[in-house]
Amino acid sequence: MDRNAIYTESLETHRKSRGKLSVSSLLPIETMHDLAVAYTPGVAEPCREIERRPEAAYEVTSKGHMVAVVTDGSAVLGLGDIGAAASLPVMEGKCALFKRFAGIDAFPICIDSRDTEEIVRTTALITASFGGINLEDISAPRCFDVERLLQERCDIPVFHDDQHGTAVIVLAGLLNALRIVGKKLSDVKIVASGAGAAGTAIIRFAMSAGARNAILCDRSGAIYAGRTDHMNEAKEAVARDTNPGRERGSLSDVMRGADAFLGVSGPGLLTADMVKTMNRGAIVFAMANPTPEIFPDEAKAAGAAVVATGRSDFPNQINNCLGFPGIFKGALDVRASRITESMKIAAAYALAGLVPEAELAPENIIPAALDPRVVPAVAAAVSQAARDAGVSRI
Repeated sequence: MDRNAIYTESLETHRKSRGKLSVSSLLPIETMHDLAVAYTPGVAEPCREIERRPEAAYEVTSKGHMVAVVTDGSAVLGLGDIGAAASLPVMEGKCALFKRFAGIDAFPICIDSRDTEEIVRTTALITASFGGINLEDISAPRCFDVERLLQERCDIPVFHDDQHGTAVIVLAGLLNALRIVGKKLSDVKIVASGAGAAGTAIIRFAMSAGARNAILCDRSGAIYAGRTDHMNEAKEAVARDTNPGRERGSLSDVMRGADAFLGVSGPGLLTADMVKTMNRGAIVFAMANPTPEIFPDEAKAAGAAVVATGRSDFPNQINNCLGFPGIFKGALDVRASRITESMKIAAAYALAGLVPEAELAPENIIPAALDPRVVPAVAAAVSQAARDAGVSRI
């Protein structure tokens, strides 16, 4: 479909429906008795029960199946810093996906501020109403501080999907791609392009999962311990934990001898000549949208064995819908107090495991976004990992 046509259709559809969300009651309110039970005077008893036992909020309110989708509108899709109000259609969409895929109710919270402490304080003050916080489209490096501070102050899961949701799906796809080419995560050289929220999380998560040689590149080239130009606190942390050989130079320089490329950067940044310098059985995840770092046909012609993108019109789409619904469902099902690294790793392995050996192929390394097996499998793995980590409350 022509891109301009889909934009026009989307605008008209949103105008007719006046958004994507509505609120409905789970209780009937048809008679005076219904009204007395759902509201006054009967509602006083659930209030008293929560006052006696705060955990009863999960039993008698929507808290246990309600997530806040929080943004400041500073890094919205490929649109950039468009502000809180203009981000609302995307946040409504995220809420709709929570409901569609996991049956979780979600509410958009668009905060008109760029002040980290103000965003954190505003979000922390409303957590009584929610079982989890999904941070969305907050620019780096502020997003790292927002997430960390909220995790310190809140006793419910706080999850920045642009970071960790992407990292989980990428790891799942990478694990299966490595199965195809007969390599181990601990043995390969991984190069990632794009040092924003997603790229930083992807490279750090790969290391947490067992990778030992991973290099993150930004506009200035490879990030390494001791680099001084164009660095910030987040990049300093990456430098300490990655690139053990302290490789320096441009993306082209560090791509030599790489086994996997993970791109969340910009269009056309990976050339066919770079792919040709990779090791045999090269894996290329070119996830920039809408135009990838390299198109699949170019990457394959240059020698790539497995290629994935962020687009739905090519095989192996790295789509966050495969992650956040099941991750939150698994966390909410056991009333987890946080989402740990082990819970995210469990999600990645559960997702990878949905592609059986007999069906594994270079163009089939990850389930489709609408695969009904995804959310139950990911949720079950996340719930068990939460119990194992001691962060579940039931």
